[in-house]
Amino acid sequence: MSIMQPLNDALTARFGELGPLYAMGLLGVAFIAVTLPIFLRKRVDPLDRLKGEARTKQKVAKPTKGEKNERTLRQKSKSAQKLDKYANFLEPKDEEEMSAARLRLMRAGYRSKSAVRAFHFAQFALGIGFLMLGVLYAILTSISKGGMETQAMILSILIPGGVGYYLPKYWVERRLQSRQEEIVNGFPDSLDMMLVCVEAGQSLDQAIVRVAREMRAGFPALAEEYEMVSHEMKAGKDKVQVLKDMGERCGVNDVSAFVTVLVQSATFGTSIAESLRVYAAEMRDKRVMRAEEKANKLPTKLTLGTMLFTVPPLLVILIGPAVYRVAQMGDMMSR
Repeated sequence: MSIMQPLNDALTARFGELGPLYAMGLLGVAFIAVTLPIFLRKRVDPLDRLKGEARTKQKVAKPTKGEKNERTLRQKSKSAQKLDKYANFLEPKDEEEMSAARLRLMRAGYRSKSAVRAFHFAQFALGIGFLMLGVLYAILTSISKGGMETQAMILSILIPGGVGYYLPKYWVERRLQSRQEEIVNGFPDSLDMMLVCVEAGQSLDQAIVRVAREMRAGFPALAEEYEMVSHEMKAGKDKVQVLKDMGERCGVNDVSAFVTVLVQSATFGTSIAESLRVYAAEMRDKRVMRAEEKANKLPTKLTLGTMLFTVPPLLVILIGPAVYRVAQMGDMMSR
């Protein structure tokens, strides 16, 4: 404390009462400017060099139709390519953490390759931006009020930074919950439609394609999952693995149980239509039970509102006249 006191006095005498705050801000900016290039430094991969040389050679030749389509796709992902430079800084180093983050974003509907990088970039950018806003607010408050307590200054700077850092995480969590709720609500109807298609003579692949097309208007998230399953099956991927991937992507217990039913039906050779009929009836009963559960919770939730907005006016109406008369009698007796 004795070492910092002369420096604090010198800054206060040179720049006024906000001199220490200015020094802290400049020191923080200097630390960021020094450490950021170290984190963002990326080593050049020899394979990337070879790819670059091959692309320069291909530019001489006339591009074919497939190359034009590939170039169009690359142009659409320029924003993702910009984040590739900072992959070492924006992506977790641990493979398990990376897989968990990618799965969580996939369940929220973000399936692009650079989704994890964009998420961490949003956290970093919003955290720094809100932190700067907190510093600006602290400076303006100190100027207007002629000073500010240290604890209040620290809180006014750190709290906006924390809010900006956790805002993308909150957004992803809300989107994940809403998407899973949409899948749960539309899943029984999709099973009924799939059962009708299978009983009409269509295969499971054709039924999934038809259900995805019909469910697009009401439940786009569920239709997107079915479309991905149909595309993977058309690409030649193993049907069992495709269904398991769907259950993992959705993160819903009903879908995981449905995948288990289909896998067991394909393994033991039982009728898919019969399995769908039993499971669709179970899902309908489960949806009715969820609706009844919400209806039974409603009176309990309304109790607090009833007590706050009904009981006090009723007490005023019933007890108010008696209190007024007692007050009048007290005035008369005092006279």
